[in-house]
Amino acid sequence: MENRTISILGCGWYGLAMAKALVVAGYHVNGSTTSTEKLETFSKFNIQPYLINFDGESVNYDETFFNCDVLIISIPPKRNAQADYPSKIKNIAIAAEKAKVKQVIFISSTGIFQNGNFILDEETIPEPNTTAGQVLSEAETALKGAQAFTTTIIRFAGLIGPERNLAKHFAGKTDIANGLAPINLIHLDDCIGITKTIIEQKAFGNIYHGVTPSHPSRKDFYTKACLTSGFEKPQFIDELLDWKQVESKNVARNLAYQFKIENWMEYVGSV
Repeated sequence: MENRTISILGCGWYGLAMAKALVVAGYHVNGSTTSTEKLETFSKFNIQPYLINFDGESVNYDETFFNCDVLIISIPPKRNAQADYPSKIKNIAIAAEKAKVKQVIFISSTGIFQNGNFILDEETIPEPNTTAGQVLSEAETALKGAQAFTTTIIRFAGLIGPERNLAKHFAGKTDIANGLAPINLIHLDDCIGITKTIIEQKAFGNIYHGVTPSHPSRKDFYTKACLTSGFEKPQFIDELLDWKQVESKNVARNLAYQFKIENWMEYVGSV
C-alpha cells in the first residue's frame, strides 16, 4: 500500500506522539533520536529506532532510515546553534534525495512571521525579524526548492497538551505586557490529526497553518488557565502592543479537517 512507511526525523514531544499514533493506525514507523536512552522507548512502542545526528561536523545516520514513503522532519532550531540550522536541513534534504524519498513533511512554526499587527494566513509572505524566524524561512526555501521530492510545510502555533501547561509561565506574575493580544495555539491532538489527514488524503505540496481557529486575548486565556490549574492569578496590562493572528485556511479548505479543540475558553474551563 502507498505511504505505509513513515520516517520521523526528530521524535521529541510532537514527533514521538506522532509516531505512536501512526503505529496504532497501521503504519510502519522509523523514529530517530540523538539520545541512546530513547531507543528502548521506541522499540517498546513498535517504532523502529535509529540513532541519527545531523549536527555540524558530527553527521551520522543509517541510510535505511530514509527508505520510506513519507519523511517527517521535526527538528526545531536549537537556540544555541540557530546559524547552523539551514545547512542541517540542506544535508537532510541531500540524504532524502539520495534515498529517493518522494514526500517530505517539514514541521515549521508560525514564529516565522513577524508581529505585524495583522491577521494572516498561508498566502501571507513571511518577513521574519527574529533569528529563529529567519533560519526557518531559509530551511523552508531550501526544501521547497528541492526537485527530487515534494515538500509539505506545516507551521504549528504555540504547542499545548500533555506536560505542556503554558499557564505556569504566567502564574502569579504582575504587569504582564500586551494583555489584549490574541493567542495562537494548537493542541497536540490536532497536531497529530492534521498530519495524519495530510498523509491519508495525500494532500501534499501545500503550506498548512496548524492553528486552532480560536483567538481569545492573552489576558482572558491565561488568567482562566491559571485559575483552572490552581495557580496564582496573573495580572495583565490591558493594552494591545505588537500582535498577529494566524489563521489556517488551508486546513479547512484543502483537508476539511475538524479541529478537536475548537474553543480555548471552553478547553481551559474543563482541563
